[in-house]
Formats: sequence, C-alpha cells, structure tokens
Amino acid sequence: VETTRAIIKKELNLPIIEIADTKATLDGGDVLFTGREFFVGISKRTNEAGARAVAAAFPEFPVTPVPVPKKLLHLKSYMSMAGPNIICVGSSPEAQSILKTVEREATFRYNTLTVPDDIAANVLFVNGTLVYRSEFPNSTDVIESRVDYPRKAIKIWELSKPQGSLTCLSILVKKSKIIKI
Repeated sequence: VETTRAIIKKELNLPIIEIADTKATLDGGDVLFTGREFFVGISKRTNEAGARAVAAAFPEFPVTPVPVPKKLLHLKSYMSMAGPNIICVGSSPEAQSILKTVEREATFRYNTLTVPDDIAANVLFVNGTLVYRSEFPNSTDVIESRVDYPRKAIKIWELSKPQGSLTCLSILVKKSKIIKI
C-alpha cells in the first residue's frame, strides 16, 4: 500500500484522500464509477460507512449504495462499465437483481450488455477499447456480436485463481495531456 501511495503522490501527482472513519471498510471492487455517478456495493468488504466515505471524497457526483448478495465477493463480480453509458452485467438472478436496483436508483440512464457468465461481466473500458476475458466463450460471443468499437480479448485464468479479475488487476489513471518542461 505504501509503495502505491508513494507512486500516486510523487510520480502521478494525484491527491490522496484518507478515510477518516475508522469503522469504514471500502474495497475498490465495490466502487463502480460510470463517469457521471458512483454505485458502491455494500458487501463482505465494503460497508455503509465506506460508501459515505466515497460520497465525502466526491461531493460533485451522486453516490448510491447497492446491496451485494453474499454469494460473490463484490459489485464488480456482477457488473462493470463496458463503454460510455454501457453497463456490462452477468445474467444470474443475483446480477439481474443488482441491475434492477441500479436502474431504479440511478440518476442517469444506461444501456446494458448482458453476458451469460457473471465473471465475464468484469471488463475494462480503456482509451476507447473494451478489454474482456476470453476464457468464457458464450460471453465472448455476446461481446463480439454486440460491441462495435475496438475490443481486446485476454486470458487471465492463472491470475484469477486468487479471486483476481480485470478490474482488480488494474489501476486506471487519467493522464494529463499537458507536457511539463
């Protein structure tokens, strides 16, 4: 954690916001930012105080807590952002229940991309490209038939064994286009 903190602060020159509430728990896998609002999964790893910490850190955005069934680890085990205004979601009853909550509570409207495998709903949209897992052929078929922008399938089977997913294995940072001389 300290190494990541040092890089974020020194190399990327980004602010670090500390959570003041010692009872707050917050896992990045429970924080879904759509670009316009946050959904924070209330799960085994994130509590209501953690959701309030996100709201305090980003007062300019709506923040909505979303209950996550105990079956899976966190919110992004069921859904993630697959593009501007596009939520990729699994097809299980749990995933669809969470989607209904998100749709009901959302400040904005989103399109959905539903894939057969919940774990395949954990995707990354980076620099205009959708990065997704190739190990789930049924979900891959859906993505490849419905997504008409650049996409890249990758294998992360070994990395996923300790519950690692695409979003767990990445930190996305918006880089400034200003060149400092």
